[in-house]
Amino acid sequence: MTRVKTDERIVVAMTELLRRQGYAATGIKQVVEMSGAPIGSIYHHFKGGKRDIAAAALRQSGTAYGELVGMLLAPYDDPADGIEAAFVAAAETIEQGGWLNMCPVGTVAGEIADAEPDLREIAAEVMSSWIDTGAALFTARGLPEADARSLMTAAVSALEGAFIVARTQRSTDAILAAGRAMGCYARALATPARAEPISEAGEVRR
Repeated sequence: MTRVKTDERIVVAMTELLRRQGYAATGIKQVVEMSGAPIGSIYHHFKGGKRDIAAAALRQSGTAYGELVGMLLAPYDDPADGIEAAFVAAAETIEQGGWLNMCPVGTVAGEIADAEPDLREIAAEVMSSWIDTGAALFTARGLPEADARSLMTAAVSALEGAFIVARTQRSTDAILAAGRAMGCYARALATPARAEPISEAGEVRR
């Protein structure tokens, strides 16, 4: 049986707490209780305490979600099909999970954007890596680089917003609707008749 290192247990505990209740509501005592690590181990591994643990949790969960993005999109040659399937999978997962928050990164980012600039920067790096991953896949499937990045930026934004609406309404309707909308956007970008990439302002570049 593999023994999980103490610092890993601490980060996993923080990740789950961030996912469930956000940054402000999470205390070191809760991390100790959930991880089973002595309080001394917390500060041995993470000199900055709660902030440092949260930073590690955001990076670790961000990496995991980035890999998931690739896994969900990679099987589909058509970006629109891949996006719609990913949103359907997200809807099923959040419903089966009892409407618990799907993404600690998005939750924390919205909560601490002004109060914790260091954590905001980490969350920004994580989201940028998600966009890079998806954009690379879409580019490989024939979209111009600018369109691929625009599509993935819109998809990440739509999904994070849809999570909030879904949890509030206790319904997957918002996630499924967002997925269909992103699928339509992807198909519009892939239309052969529109040979020029769309700028970030929504204008066709010439």
